Amino acid sequence: MMKKFLLLLLPLALMVGMAFPVFADGETEMKVTAGGADFTVDAKSAVLMEASTGKILFSQNESAAYSPASVTKIMTLLLVMEAVDSGRASLDDKISVSEHAASMGGSQVFLKEGEVMTLEDLLKCTVIASANDAALALAEHICGSESAFVSRMNSRAGELGMKSSHFENVTGLDDTTENHVTSALDIALMSRELLKHETILKYSSLWQDSIRDGAFVLTNTNRLVRYYEGCNGLKTGSTAKAGYCVSATAKRGNMQLIAVVMGAESRDVRNAVARSLLDYGFGNFALYENPEAKLEEVPVLGGTKDSVTAMNRAFSAVIDKSHAGSVEKSYEIPENLKAPVEEGGVIGKIVYRVGDEIVGESEIYAAEGVSEITFGEIFLRLIKNILIGE
Repeated sequence: MMKKFLLLLLPLALMVGMAFPVFADGETEMKVTAGGADFTVDAKSAVLMEASTGKILFSQNESAAYSPASVTKIMTLLLVMEAVDSGRASLDDKISVSEHAASMGGSQVFLKEGEVMTLEDLLKCTVIASANDAALALAEHICGSESAFVSRMNSRAGELGMKSSHFENVTGLDDTTENHVTSALDIALMSRELLKHETILKYSSLWQDSIRDGAFVLTNTNRLVRYYEGCNGLKTGSTAKAGYCVSATAKRGNMQLIAVVMGAESRDVRNAVARSLLDYGFGNFALYENPEAKLEEVPVLGGTKDSVTAMNRAFSAVIDKSHAGSVEKSYEIPENLKAPVEEGGVIGKIVYRVGDEIVGESEIYAAEGVSEITFGEIFLRLIKNILIGE
């Protein structure tokens, strides 16, 4: 099956200018099962995740901790976007570049100490050009210092359940770090969280933009944005220690995928692996969605109202693409309810099936509350009915 899969990938690899490589001598192959297909990819680790559900569609060495290079900046960007969307910062903020930020090497936009740039422009520099100086300027603006920002990066990683991660800086530069690591699974988790801040896609999906009134052109380090249908992000990275890494996001129809690759031997291999994972996801899976909606009125016994509106909670699940039109719903709603009924309280469920297999369940809840009727209210109703009857 491995040979067959690699042969299928060969034409795709040739499209990006290289033959899809086999594992190097002495390298351990991690065999995985995903959606009924057995295959491996030429990287230290990899994960394919559907973003809205968090479902893992493929994994290889998913929890192994490696240096992530500039893919680190996904966490940096997440904290910046959380600050912006919570009102603690603004895209229009004017930021004066510190000496420390201006001194950053590696990928950069050559910021000068004292140069003033908007948060939005620094964000573009970080997302598109992977600029280390811009990333540090953002971190200092949000938390006051790099050390305070890094502390927040690590605490946020813990909140997201990123069990294999430890950050030592905001850029991913690893020539002087001791234990700056994360895993393919953790990268997928923080990528998924970043995608909830949809403004980021405005920048990560751009192939080119500019700063300094058009004088400095930014070109995306993620070539998949230009060459892969639906690719809208997210972040690349490479160092001698990390190899070539990427968290590549792409959306087709209603399904957003996250393909994480760590430790590939070259940029072309990294991109080919990411493409193959995304192709596998879009070719074999579909996202089924049932939106929140009003269902019916359910009678209420002994309540101040005669009925309550039943609503279903939104539901989504990743299913085999061949079953995309075969999901059946069965409703479990009681014939009546007894007061009191709590607003938002669960009163039933919908069960989703493909054939005999249960895909999942979603709650049916009461759209409003109904209190229990008192003796006095019963008496008043009786009098009202008598008067109306006359």
